[in-house]
Amino acid sequence: MFGRWFCVLVALATAAPAWAQVAAPIVPDASMVSKGDTAWVLLCAALVLMMSVPGLALFYGGLVRTKNMVSVLMQVLSIVSVAALVWVGWGYSLAFTSGNPFVGSLDKAFLRGVSATSLSATFSNGVYLPELAFVAFQMTFACITPALIVGAFAERVRFPALMLFTLLWLTLIYAPIAHMVWYWAGPDFLNGAPDDVGLLWGMGALDFAGGTVVHVNSGIAGLVGALMIGPRLGHNREPMPPHSLVMTMIGASLLWVGWFGFNAGSNLEANGVAAVAFVNTLVASAAGAVSWALVEGVAHKRASLLGAATGAVAGLVAITPASGYAHPGTAILLGAAASPICWFFITTVKSRLGYDDSLDVFGVHCVGGIVGALATAVVADPALGGQGFFDYTKLPAVMGEYDMGGQLWTQVKAVAVTLAWSGVGSAVLFFVVDKLMGLRADADHEREGLDLAEHGERAYNY
Repeated sequence: MFGRWFCVLVALATAAPAWAQVAAPIVPDASMVSKGDTAWVLLCAALVLMMSVPGLALFYGGLVRTKNMVSVLMQVLSIVSVAALVWVGWGYSLAFTSGNPFVGSLDKAFLRGVSATSLSATFSNGVYLPELAFVAFQMTFACITPALIVGAFAERVRFPALMLFTLLWLTLIYAPIAHMVWYWAGPDFLNGAPDDVGLLWGMGALDFAGGTVVHVNSGIAGLVGALMIGPRLGHNREPMPPHSLVMTMIGASLLWVGWFGFNAGSNLEANGVAAVAFVNTLVASAAGAVSWALVEGVAHKRASLLGAATGAVAGLVAITPASGYAHPGTAILLGAAASPICWFFITTVKSRLGYDDSLDVFGVHCVGGIVGALATAVVADPALGGQGFFDYTKLPAVMGEYDMGGQLWTQVKAVAVTLAWSGVGSAVLFFVVDKLMGLRADADHEREGLDLAEHGERAYNY
């Protein structure tokens, strides 16, 4: 539906000289930059970084066995570091420059031409950010996404192989997906360059903060990695409980706080829509924690801390693509519904199929991301209190006519493209890296623990 209206409006713009005058591109200057927006985005970038280190590192670290704590902390820290360097080197350019519908160019490789005076568009006509603020914010997304993957095959992957995979995955999987979903010319320039958009953006796919780019993308890559590397030694035969639920709780709490930067920051402006995303992030996660605890109470006669923390993260994952579109009431329903679906995949589907997704990356991030991406079509409907979408072929942009059924089909296509690109691409990369240097840790090293075998350190000296 969005695509059809897009073409019609572009045709009208071409046919009407008076319209062409109204829609002349705006020339941005420093007066269009808000210090408040700039401060907001930089603060949110710091919050998203906190999600990775220390948030995700502690969340994952508490879930593994004592002998693998250091290895998980090192993996997350190193992935964040590698991703930051890749982003500056070529990742940002591939994701957020004009190229083709699938990937950008290398025009801004190593931030060529990006300076304190270069500007980046927001979602409002005549409102801009310093480009380096946008670079930093998007960098933190690139840092946490591959770090999420490692939870699927924790306790059995070799560190050097994981670093090579991360470099290749960011280049060939993450940057193209980010370009397809999020790249566009900006509200003031789309009339002049209607084809200068990523594939899924051009289709009208809605992903406010990374349901497809971050969660479906990393979740399916994690599942592929878990299947190709194989299960841990003793899987389904030996108990492998989390060694520190306290650390997992601390990590989950840091993730929850940092997620406000993740979702509300994705608005790129400190305004009412950022407040919508902020509130939705809070209540959806709360609903996810409560509904998981309720399901456990019914199924097992008691609720667990691990379950409540996982439910909170599932609620956060599900609301991510819809955070700026939903009404708080529908955000609560989305978080409450997504959490039991993730619980079912983790407790039932995984055990029946027998795969070893160590820390349930697929069950929470991919499944939760798919639920959220599809539900975005529902909760964004203005008839349900949603924000709808803006038609950027007009200057200034106006609210577009909303078609829930058409939007749902668009969301299905966006999820399918992400699953295919990341699933197949990640499989190829895992295969190549395995042939080059071996992905799986030696059996003796796995039994000993990767802390000593890979890093020569122990998390605890008692």
